[in-house]
Amino acid sequence: MASGNSREITTSQVGIHDKLDDLVKKYQVSENKRPISEHTQAAFDEVSAWLDAGNGFNGEIILDSCCGVGESTANIARANPDARVIGIDKSALRVDKHEHYSAQQDNYRVIRADVNDFWRLVKQSNWNVTQHFLLYPNPYPKKTQVQKRWHASAAMVDLMAITPNIEVRSNWLIYLMEFAQAAKNYGMVSDLSEVTGDNHMTPFERKYRGSGQSCWKLNCRSEES
Repeated sequence: MASGNSREITTSQVGIHDKLDDLVKKYQVSENKRPISEHTQAAFDEVSAWLDAGNGFNGEIILDSCCGVGESTANIARANPDARVIGIDKSALRVDKHEHYSAQQDNYRVIRADVNDFWRLVKQSNWNVTQHFLLYPNPYPKKTQVQKRWHASAAMVDLMAITPNIEVRSNWLIYLMEFAQAAKNYGMVSDLSEVTGDNHMTPFERKYRGSGQSCWKLNCRSEES
């Protein structure tokens, strides 16, 4: 019996968007000149200071982008105690709710920042990011909204440069099919599978599956790995 009330995604788009490859290739040869927002620069500087505390941190860094209230960030940090985990979300309202989901360890931070700008700063700083999670990003399912999806935007260049180890989850299968196709243009290979089990990583995952919807995960990696 379904325990949630989340409606399924409705869209006129069937299959991978016909303009996707053209958009990916356009951004691959374009330069992103958008100024970095002040609040994101400040958040990045604060997290950098945390990483550099003491003798500096030279271990693994894991990013949890669009982390919402940060439940997933706490879960990832708990599963990776030797890594530093950073959850990023643009909403101050969601980030401020994180105290209800916080874990009892000090190897992670949840911050408010624009992920587009944050990814650029991470790329410029050559952080040792070993894994990147994108869990249930806004799918923008209307066909006309394709360039708002991360994989069809200018942000994909920085996203691909941060780490070749990326996990994306969504309740819209086409989103993950598109992400895999876009990542292929960067020499990445992907594995797609359905989310199973009762350990939900985010409130959205719990809500979608509780409503009887299927959720999917896409694991991307370099062809050379």
